[in-house]
Amino acid sequence: MTNVNSDDLVERYLSVWNEPDAAARQVLIAETWTPQGQYLDPALSAEGWTAISAMVEVVQQRFPDHRFQRVGPIDAHHDRLRFAWELADPGGACALSGVDFAQVAADGRLASVTGFFDSHA
Repeated sequence: MTNVNSDDLVERYLSVWNEPDAAARQVLIAETWTPQGQYLDPALSAEGWTAISAMVEVVQQRFPDHRFQRVGPIDAHHDRLRFAWELADPGGACALSGVDFAQVAADGRLASVTGFFDSHA
């Protein structure tokens, strides 16, 4: 993972969740995830670019006009990342927060992300 900028990768990852346009989101997903990339949290799971995009759309419909943002630093070692995030409503109040653990593939994209929630909406 020596050639991976963790900050850029996590920002792209969060941008995927925030992108409302399906075509633009597909481009971000391809830049950020491997084709067989996997996502898993207590409520959702997806594998592959199409499923990840569909999952993001479901979350956007449940939380209209909310935005994901990173909270605090990124911990990184080997091919693993850990970072905290929150989902804020249009007024900036936190609706949901959690921590994601990611595995980075050799090409610098995400191979998998496992999310844990701190609070529930």
